[in-house]
Amino acid sequence: MRILVAPDKFAGTLTAVEAAEAIAAGWRRRAPDDELDLAPMADGGPGFVDVLHAALGGELHVVTVEAVHGEEVPATVLRVGDTAYVESAQSCGLHLMTDGHAEFATTSGVGELVLAAVDGGATRVVVGLGGSGTNDGGAGFLAALGATSDGILDCGPVCFDRLSTVDLGPARERLAGVELVMASDVDIPLTGLFGATKTFGPQKGITEDRIAEVDGWLEQLARATDWRTALEKGAGAAGGLGYALLCLGARREPGIELVAGAVRLAERARTADLVVTGEGAFDFSSRSGKVPYGVAAIAAEALRPCIALAGQVLVGSREMRALGVESAYSLVDLVGEERAFADPSGSLSDLAARVARTWSG
Repeated sequence: MRILVAPDKFAGTLTAVEAAEAIAAGWRRRAPDDELDLAPMADGGPGFVDVLHAALGGELHVVTVEAVHGEEVPATVLRVGDTAYVESAQSCGLHLMTDGHAEFATTSGVGELVLAAVDGGATRVVVGLGGSGTNDGGAGFLAALGATSDGILDCGPVCFDRLSTVDLGPARERLAGVELVMASDVDIPLTGLFGATKTFGPQKGITEDRIAEVDGWLEQLARATDWRTALEKGAGAAGGLGYALLCLGARREPGIELVAGAVRLAERARTADLVVTGEGAFDFSSRSGKVPYGVAAIAAEALRPCIALAGQVLVGSREMRALGVESAYSLVDLVGEERAFADPSGSLSDLAARVARTWSG
């Protein structure tokens, strides 16, 4: 059989590349004659640059940028021809929020990454959004690119309460002639009941009693900048970093579609007999632009069955099929939670070997 292995990362344990290799190793133990095609995937969040580098080649440039609270961190720009790819999570990711203070966290480092790409000669910059720990509406990003205001843009939303004007002119001039693309599958607006703060604030440490005030600060930023853009789909992505990109004329492209196109996933699915995807937690939220749902949709178009291997499976068979997945298999159910976290690669290999016995041949 020809098996296409196209997983996302297993958050906190395995990158998408590591997950694909672990699945392949286990599958080969059980079905050594099968032909395996590895296509690690990403949706714009953590792993975005690594996956694209594996698929497209290109040159990696490491730069030092500002992280969420002003500390310096290394980040990577991938250059492929005239296009540069950057991953916002490398400088404002949730994993950098050691103290959980999203109200004081900034996206300045993402702006510095874009500047590094432009200074390196890129005329098209694709910014992967996802896995952010910030909630500043992209104000720090705008400041790093040269935007000015009558307040402070780069110290988190806590500084927006007295903000009244933001001048985007210098930032737009800095990016003149550069095409901006935001890779994101999140389609929420900046503020309101379905906005960035209400939807994702709690996972970034913003408590329920603080949500209304923090959301109000983002409204203040929007009134000072461009209120109409705050209502657009995707403005709330990455804690509002999508809003800042849209304000600068960025074009929104679903992250999973962008990566799938780069790795030629549809073409590779048509030559496979079975498609295997996976992620850390397979639940109904996987429908919201996550990798397994996108991979399953491509498999369905190719008339190929798709199965999922996951750390945990939190949906029943009916919901699973609604997501386009024939069967899903849980790492925790097979080896237990302790071993799943202690030896994620070996555990995933064991799960893949068990699944191969059912599906191969």
